[in-house]
Amino acid sequence: MTEVDYSTTDSVPRPADANLMPPLPPQPKSLRETGLERQLVVELIAKLMFVSGKTHLSVLTTRLRLSINVLREVLDFMVTEQMVEVAWRGESEIDVQYQLTGAGKQRACAFLERCAYIGAAPVTLDAYRAMVARQSWQAQEQRVASDDLAVVLGGAHAGPGMLDMVGAALYSGRSLLLYGPPGSGKSTLALQLGQLLHGLVAVPYAIVVGHDIIQLYDPAQHQPPAPQHVSHARQALERRSTDIRWVLCQRPVIHVGAELDADMLELRHDASGGCYQAPPHVRANNGMLIIDDLGRQRLGAQELLTRLMQPLARGSDQLGLPGGVKLSMPFDNALVLATNVPPGELFDPALLRRIGYKVQVGPLADSAYRALFRQQCRVAGIAFDEQVLTYLLQQLHGAQGRPLLASYPGELLARITDFAGFAGCEARLTVAALEQAWSSLFASCDMPSASLCERIA
Repeated sequence: MTEVDYSTTDSVPRPADANLMPPLPPQPKSLRETGLERQLVVELIAKLMFVSGKTHLSVLTTRLRLSINVLREVLDFMVTEQMVEVAWRGESEIDVQYQLTGAGKQRACAFLERCAYIGAAPVTLDAYRAMVARQSWQAQEQRVASDDLAVVLGGAHAGPGMLDMVGAALYSGRSLLLYGPPGSGKSTLALQLGQLLHGLVAVPYAIVVGHDIIQLYDPAQHQPPAPQHVSHARQALERRSTDIRWVLCQRPVIHVGAELDADMLELRHDASGGCYQAPPHVRANNGMLIIDDLGRQRLGAQELLTRLMQPLARGSDQLGLPGGVKLSMPFDNALVLATNVPPGELFDPALLRRIGYKVQVGPLADSAYRALFRQQCRVAGIAFDEQVLTYLLQQLHGAQGRPLLASYPGELLARITDFAGFAGCEARLTVAALEQAWSSLFASCDMPSASLCERIA
């Protein structure tokens, strides 16, 4: 069943005076300042030229995310080694195109066979560790406040002590378990809590460990700065004073569900891309990791939580590379779990105690359900009718004993809109329209278990 937004506002405001800009590293002015081995940059340049042909210096800067000074230093070496030659030169020193020599093409082909990665130059693991520590989500200058939580939870929805428990979990950095029946709004609540992590963070395109490259930035999961913050981010890049191997993003909120398995928690080799892909809990660094539908994964809930709790407590996870190489990767995120299963059925008492905070998300109070229904009417663009809502509460919910779950208002209104659209008329909140929507939502759930032949007979 679809989970919906049960807050009484459409968005969560972020404070305008928060310190939004992380301390980005300065732009490396030499190869030594990048922390990279020359051979790695040589290979990146050669592979890019192999697939692109004649390549302008500005294109190399854009694709490899390295400054002109660094690239020219390496290109001069490649020219000396007769791997690269100048194909065309304009009036300025930077208006120049390069191309591979015959020998350079042979070496580039060998580079590609060994590692097909062509992309942004990586940063070192040490540089990444330092950045994660510097911009830890627990070190936000502006902590999550009770007013922010009230906006997300809705004053009417928050049961006794619920707001305090969720707030304490976010403040402490300890894990949070949301449990309750399907449709109670756990997934939506978890995602909205992620919106409360203030500020921007710097995420590297990739990390290098020895000769292996680990791709970390994912544009589908690392969201660009919100509109009100775009100008700040653009100014930082236009000054050309920062290391462009890093991307400014909102604090990540990574959401995984029943698809999560043991392999997804390890480095995964991408043969086509020629690199390793970082697991979800690494991509969630400096933000929030949400594990939804806990208990439905192929990996048992007990095993899954055991796998994550110790690395979370120590702030680092041990990940493996070929040859038995182990690397210590930062683990800095708020861990939020959501499940429809009673926690006692998922975990033994010892492991359950290790979960920092357990919060039950159940049916709404009458007043909260009314407030949510009004809000969902505004979202759907359907005129609200108090009498129809009273009918829903007393004659439908009341008569059938169905709990007031947060998903129901949006589900019902969406179906009213569907039926009206099919009929070619305007969606209106009437008793007839509501009963039609209610029947479409619950009829199949209430069908007798007798077979079709028995019913016909």
